[in-house]
Amino acid sequence: MLENDVSAPAMNTTIYLKEYQVPDFLISQVDLEFVLSPDNTRVKSRLKVTRNGAHDRALTLCGEKLTLISVAINDESVAADAYEQTDMSLKLPAVPNEFELVIETEIAPQQNTELSGLYRSSGNYCTQCEAEGFRRITYFLDRPDVLAEYRVRIVAPKAACPVLLSNGNPVAQGDGPDGLHWAQWHDPHPKPSYLFALVAGDLQFIEDQFTTMSGRDVALKIYTQSAYINKCAHAMASLKRSMAWDERVYGREYDLDIYNIVAVDDFNMGAMENKGLNVFNTKYVLADTDTATDADYEAVESVIAHEYFHNWSGNRVTCRDWFQLSLKEGFTVFRDQEYSADLGSRAVKRIQDVQVLRAFQFKEDSGPMAHPIRPDSYQEINNFYTATVYQKGAEVIRMLHRLLGADAFRRGTDLYFADFDGQAVTTEDFVHALERASGVDLTQFRRWYSQAGTPIIKVEQHFGDGVLTLSLQQSCPDTPGQTDKLPFHMPIEVALFSPDGKKLVAQTLSFNQAEQQFRFDNLACKPVVSVLRYFSAPVKLEYKQSNADRLHLIKYEDDGFVRWESMQQLCLAMIQPALTTGELDPRAYQRVRDAFEALMTDPNPSDKAVLAEMLTLPPAAYIAELASRVDPAAISAVRDRCIERLAKDLEKYFHALYADNNTALDTDAQSLAARRMLKNRALFYLVETGQTAYYALASHQYHAASNMTDRLAAFTALVQSHYPDRDALISDFYETWQHEPLVLDKWFAIQAMRPSSEALREVEDLLHHSDFTLTNPNRVRSVLGAFSGNLAGFHRLDGKGYALLVDYVIKLDQINPQIAARLVSSLNSWRRFTEPYASRMRTELARLNMVSQLSSDVREVVSKALSV
Repeated sequence: MLENDVSAPAMNTTIYLKEYQVPDFLISQVDLEFVLSPDNTRVKSRLKVTRNGAHDRALTLCGEKLTLISVAINDESVAADAYEQTDMSLKLPAVPNEFELVIETEIAPQQNTELSGLYRSSGNYCTQCEAEGFRRITYFLDRPDVLAEYRVRIVAPKAACPVLLSNGNPVAQGDGPDGLHWAQWHDPHPKPSYLFALVAGDLQFIEDQFTTMSGRDVALKIYTQSAYINKCAHAMASLKRSMAWDERVYGREYDLDIYNIVAVDDFNMGAMENKGLNVFNTKYVLADTDTATDADYEAVESVIAHEYFHNWSGNRVTCRDWFQLSLKEGFTVFRDQEYSADLGSRAVKRIQDVQVLRAFQFKEDSGPMAHPIRPDSYQEINNFYTATVYQKGAEVIRMLHRLLGADAFRRGTDLYFADFDGQAVTTEDFVHALERASGVDLTQFRRWYSQAGTPIIKVEQHFGDGVLTLSLQQSCPDTPGQTDKLPFHMPIEVALFSPDGKKLVAQTLSFNQAEQQFRFDNLACKPVVSVLRYFSAPVKLEYKQSNADRLHLIKYEDDGFVRWESMQQLCLAMIQPALTTGELDPRAYQRVRDAFEALMTDPNPSDKAVLAEMLTLPPAAYIAELASRVDPAAISAVRDRCIERLAKDLEKYFHALYADNNTALDTDAQSLAARRMLKNRALFYLVETGQTAYYALASHQYHAASNMTDRLAAFTALVQSHYPDRDALISDFYETWQHEPLVLDKWFAIQAMRPSSEALREVEDLLHHSDFTLTNPNRVRSVLGAFSGNLAGFHRLDGKGYALLVDYVIKLDQINPQIAARLVSSLNSWRRFTEPYASRMRTELARLNMVSQLSSDVREVVSKALSV
């Protein structure tokens, strides 16, 4: 299907990047009027339309679930027999070269459970238009390369909707008859329809002000329901910090008079960067110490920054088509990662970002939905809001930053923003701007945009006569539709350490061949080699490093990521052989035990948060990703046995670590958070000993905690253990926090993630709980999403975990196909599992595929999982 045929595709129609064509028509101005009503909202659009080039093709507009009231061209009504209307489009066969098109439609926000387009959340009106939600509001050229200036008038009952918001700056407001009132907004910056936003309802707000680097004052407001308003202060402070950071690091200044954020309960995504009116999931706005953990505070900071940074990397310069999604998302994720790293522990941030990449993106790369960060084709665009586009996209930008250097990268982004302001562009435009600014040829580097899969880097070293030679080989496994990958260009950060821990060399290797050697001369003795420092490329590393060298790096490396990774490799050397033998090798276990002890007895750890990460075994999901065939029971059993032995053997050290960090000696928030992180890591191990005294210690922390971080850590440790009073604790938590939806999400998730054969029964109970609903994405993710990630509980020999998931995917698909498709993706990698798990998963996928009314979102995922 050609990209310029904007009528919606039929089920499983594939859209190809190579067939992109410019739009047949352009729209320069959009005037919208909304008369809001739960069941019959009227939308009147007035569009200035121009034929794009010399052709006589019809104007075809996208539209879904709309009731068409009228059509007029240049104020003359168009008769019903003069246009063609389908469930997905409106076609006007004969139109002038320039004209004004007026369309009136009716929609029902109250019935919109898909949360795409205009819908109601907790009685308030809200929109989500990315990727293709605007076509559920009115007929339009709903594609990102049609940019227009928007003027919006909103009319609603004043009592029910005292707040009326849209993009841009407020122009006017007033009262009307019959208890109605109205507001007008104007966004002077041309934007695609996916960035349109409207919010109306009974909302409260907090306000502040930011003075830009050119001296303009910008009004800042955060809106939410009155019950949540006292939890918005951290988000406001985060917004101001991100505005200042973007000016300092990228020279980007905000461009409107006002910046509004709205937090809503029901939202498919984390947040949306609509121009001047960001709509957020409450999860990424609301935070206070009673209800939010340290991790929640960090997530709010990061997502607030991410959406603000989109003002330039996504809004002022947007993507030409949806194949270019990583143009805005990968770049902006990199920006928010760097922002968070500047504010907190850079090492911990890098570790956490790599953990997310390995847990989700590596799995995606090895499955049936594998795709490059710039896909060649798609069937349902909602399925391409993926870890590959976001997280791997950010890693690609990070490699560019490292290869070019910070100064050249900044010159390139300045050029990019200057040249393409107000335009819809491609990833090629971005890379070319970096080339022009730096003088570096990035032709080979572009393969990262077009080749899927996770490269595998094999490293061998040879030392003799004072010369160290590093031999690197790269390969990339076949992925659906792609074989025989060409070599990538990537930066490989290395460092050489002397036997006494001195750093001899630190260098960025420009690795761009299938096989390549790098030579280091004049070395007095054989060094210990640190490879892939800072995780400088998104690859899997095969490096037969000795355990002695790993211990050396744990002790002497100044890169926190490498220290953590070296500890992870020691742990994997203990765990992986036991998956086959069923027994832990005593020497491998002793190395890990001794390393843990050395870490815990270090009197001056450089970063307590890094130390907490280093005392954590590799996640079960990552162990599974590294296995050629996944045996969930074996992975869970071996990992649990390691945890229990370490907990018992090192009990006194964990107890001392807990005691040393249980007093708030620090005053700054970052140090306090690191101390809590380390203390609660120790508490986890103490509870795993199964001793009554430590159950009591955790119970005391739960009841006496002055913050949600400590309370939830104790609750999690006890609920996921053999604590005899577990049921009473669960009831107490619920009774205390049942009126806090975000806290209740945690309550659901912690139970759904319990690593036990009882998890299925407990999840079934949770799904029938009075506070569970399929209409709230957060609640669905907290139960079904958490359960599908529970290696021990979800993957059962009888397949009942898979059957339960599919039962609910079928139900959810009728309510919210986007969320349903994301859930069923947990079955994608069925071929990598041992029997009977693989057959059980395939059976459930086949059952799902037989459902006749399956959405295109779910159908694409299932069909690819079964066919590859």
